[in-house]
Amino acid sequence: MMDGMPQRSWPVVAAFLLAACSSAAQSPRQMAPTDVVATVGSTSVTVAQVDDKALQQPTSNFGNMKLSQAVYEARRAALDEIVANLLIDQEAKARGVDRAALVEREITSKVPDVTDGEVAAFYQANQSRVQGATLDQVRQPIKNYLAQQRMQTVREQFLETLRAKTPVRVSLEPPRLTIATANSPSRGPSSAPIELVEFSDFQCPFCLRAHPTVDQVLKTYGDKVRFVYRHYPLPGHPNARPAAEASECAAEQGKFWPYYDKLFATQSRLSDADLKQDAAELGMDASKFNACVDSHKFAAKVDADVRAGQEAGVDGTPAFFINGRLVSGAQPYDVFKKVIDEELQLKHAQ
Repeated sequence: MMDGMPQRSWPVVAAFLLAACSSAAQSPRQMAPTDVVATVGSTSVTVAQVDDKALQQPTSNFGNMKLSQAVYEARRAALDEIVANLLIDQEAKARGVDRAALVEREITSKVPDVTDGEVAAFYQANQSRVQGATLDQVRQPIKNYLAQQRMQTVREQFLETLRAKTPVRVSLEPPRLTIATANSPSRGPSSAPIELVEFSDFQCPFCLRAHPTVDQVLKTYGDKVRFVYRHYPLPGHPNARPAAEASECAAEQGKFWPYYDKLFATQSRLSDADLKQDAAELGMDASKFNACVDSHKFAAKVDADVRAGQEAGVDGTPAFFINGRLVSGAQPYDVFKKVIDEELQLKHAQ
């Protein structure tokens, strides 16, 4: 899953923006071309209008997604763009200016330039992902990417001001999957309107990147979110499965969440000795914990989580399901916020 970079971008840059470690969505009801999937003020948007844009996208944009999810993602991207254009056009009309002048005034002119220092800093921060390319080789693609990010940020900020003035309702139904969560570690009330299920791997660097984002979601939404953790250790991460089993041994002593935080905080230290030392430092019964780890007491539970993830179409980590809606990869907080706010709005409307 890409972190907001177009598929046509230079491949080396695209490679270091991958947001998931790699290893069955429920289809929404069938929609007719005339079905309305969004309203912007008094203007309606139909499936036919959306598909004019959505179905022109190359399948390579969607990687290994199941078809139902890929169709939804294509339609949603097209719908978001149609809604944005309607909002901008309506604002231009209200101000008595043409669209180009409005975009220049409110978006383009407000995008700060990318400096050489910022390009170099970005390059240094992503050394492990540039596949050996030199700074000179990736300088212009990085600069283009950072400029595009800034343009998107300013544009989205402007669109937010327009959405505050014009009612926008999106009714495009996403694929959903019911994920079993019984006997899985969870935090938050079972009655919460939002259920956030994560399939994760303690050795995955992208899961580590997503860890503070999950914390931000839980702090922001509080009791509105129930967070459930399920294991998905990848074959290429030899320490991930022992860590998953050890975390269940910690759960047996009521210490799953402190241990979960500890494992992500010390991701480079996941040997058997490290796993046992971490448990002792958290005040667990060491002999009981060590016996649990050595006997692989929870191997079957980890296996069951992996099977559940595979059945749900998970092919990399982290993978999140928000009320059954897939969010793949270490996406930024705003991606989670958008889906959660939509779900809360839907619950409120019911």
